[in-house]
Amino acid sequence: MELGECKSTFNLEKAVCNHGFFMMAPNNWIPSTKTLQRPLRLSDDTTSTVVSISHPPCHSFLLLKILLHSQFPPSSPDRHAILAQVGRMLRISDRDERDVREFQKACPKAKARGFGRLFRSPSIFEDAVKSILLCNCTWSKSLQMAQALCELQFDLTNTRKGKGKRKRGKSSTPLQAEVRMGNFPTSKELASLEESYLREKYPVLGYRAKYILQLAKNVESGRVSLQEMEETMNKEPYDYERVYQELSHLNGFGLWLNRITVNFTWTAFPFQQIEL
Repeated sequence: MELGECKSTFNLEKAVCNHGFFMMAPNNWIPSTKTLQRPLRLSDDTTSTVVSISHPPCHSFLLLKILLHSQFPPSSPDRHAILAQVGRMLRISDRDERDVREFQKACPKAKARGFGRLFRSPSIFEDAVKSILLCNCTWSKSLQMAQALCELQFDLTNTRKGKGKRKRGKSSTPLQAEVRMGNFPTSKELASLEESYLREKYPVLGYRAKYILQLAKNVESGRVSLQEMEETMNKEPYDYERVYQELSHLNGFGLWLNRITVNFTWTAFPFQQIEL
């Protein structure tokens, strides 16, 4: 994946490890090789494949390795879907690069440290749900809840395929753990579930199960369009207040959660003044 205009400021480790979301399942950062592994959706938005992302030293491209995929090489639509998700996570576009440079110009210390990109998930829905997982709990519990949702997605996928449920126990390699855990669930996968089922099967989610399912159902019904919100935020001038007000109407999205979620819709680190 070519970095294009981003090559002068891009550093994979700093683009990933700048806040705690990189530690949340299904992300798997390998410090020894400075590699990010995680499952990504293919063009059908149902099938996932595990992708390894690394940045060869002194090169102007990222190396993407598809570790598990029944069709190799992947089709053109699948390649496009993977590149789009990587681009969103790592903020790789001419627009992102321009915003990074503006931010670093305003904050010289950030430039000196190579800071400017705020790591995101492949989709705004995943970012929104993970923001919910941060509320009123310890960081270790947030990590447990993210893992529980990925285990749920694994079970849903294998039930749909008619396979057995996930086996308990530790995996021998990070890749096996990633495959066994599954991807982060989409709104479509969650919308058909009942709160009672989710709370009983994954009690670690607690009261958050209600708000996660409500968000998924609202997205699938068309009542809420997170994608449209993100597109609105990426147009100039940035319409922060409009998106903030739309989020305010959602159950479970209070002042703090709204602002955290909005931060992930910006093209780069939100250097505009936002009071937290």
